[in-house]
Amino acid sequence: MIIQKLPWAGIRVQGETTNVVIDPLFHFPSKFNLPHETFYPLHEFGPVDAVLITHHHGDHFDPEAISAFYGDDIPVYFPKESAKLARETSLNNIHEAALGESFSIGDLTIIATYSVDGIGDPQVAWIVESSEKKLIHCGDTLWHGYWWKIAKTYGPFDAACLPVNAAVLELPGMTPSGQPITLSPEQAVSAATVLGASTLVPIHYTAIHHPPLYTETPNILVRLQAANADNKLNLAILASKETLSL
Repeated sequence: MIIQKLPWAGIRVQGETTNVVIDPLFHFPSKFNLPHETFYPLHEFGPVDAVLITHHHGDHFDPEAISAFYGDDIPVYFPKESAKLARETSLNNIHEAALGESFSIGDLTIIATYSVDGIGDPQVAWIVESSEKKLIHCGDTLWHGYWWKIAKTYGPFDAACLPVNAAVLELPGMTPSGQPITLSPEQAVSAATVLGASTLVPIHYTAIHHPPLYTETPNILVRLQAANADNKLNLAILASKETLSL
């Protein structure tokens, strides 16, 4: 199994004969002004057989890019609670996935499991398993109490792709909380440890920092390394297009 990093929260997973992509993004949401990393046309990452979407927010679900680069007929798997939003796009091969549901895409087994969205919208984490390797991608989850249940049911994992930017939002019409809606660097290390992951792949950082609307926590990479000072985890810092073989 090979993980290829896409910008922001995206990854491409290559199995023996099957490739899937999770949360691919090309059209950067304009409300966040300009991105702080480069966004590449999705075809530059190679072909895929299916798309997995953790949730419907515009920095994770880019239907125009999916349509343009993969075609409207590509299978797109979506959390069951919000699949109707995907069906309002040009995409015409939408599949609903409920928590705990397992299905096969080629030689890969896919499982939808717990993820908790920072503003309360439906979200899932995706487990992708080949004959020998297993990873989990947790979208932009915040800290929650399901880590132990996930670990007991599905762990251990060869890799955990976890958000690390501890973003604080001030959205119109919502009372500001001052609290992060995604994992912090320290929480990501703790979550990976609880999950029994041997490798932590940080995702969901750098591209968006547009205070006060969206404020990324500072010193992310330094804090990740400090939190993993005992080197119990393999900390895989990947730039877009870089790969990691599990």
